[in-house]
Amino acid sequence: MLGSRPCDTPLEPGQKLSEDQDGDPVDRGRYQRLVGKLIYLFHSRPDIAIAVSMVSQFMHALRTSHLEAVMRILRYLKASPGKGLYFSKHDHLSVEAFTDANWVGSITDRRSTSEYCTFVGGNLVTWRSKKHNVAARSSAEAEFRAIVQGVCGLL
Repeated sequence: MLGSRPCDTPLEPGQKLSEDQDGDPVDRGRYQRLVGKLIYLFHSRPDIAIAVSMVSQFMHALRTSHLEAVMRILRYLKASPGKGLYFSKHDHLSVEAFTDANWVGSITDRRSTSEYCTFVGGNLVTWRSKKHNVAARSSAEAEFRAIVQGVCGLL
């Protein structure tokens, strides 16, 4: 990857991966090793958490498009070596939480994904991304579920 061209985002905008995508099968061992290393890395790089979560869903039904998505994450990491978690001292200890939802984010099962993150004193301390168990009927329902999960994480 040293000679590869860096990119600005970990995933193509609007990209959706599925199990039945066209393309040739790829080496399962190589893919699983790469994704495993990315899973380890995203504990200190929350900017790639969503992308790694997407590619880790296809550990057993691999196609070329899935490996290309993993390679894009690696090219994004090459472009942003200084990013990551940074903890700084502030005069306040205010607690803040932010939530978001991706309504019908998965094209394979039409389920939404919700995310939240929590800051204490301006420093990121927790974050989570979770695929819903059932399909949401509307974007408002998906957002409400994200808010509920964010408040539970905050408590």
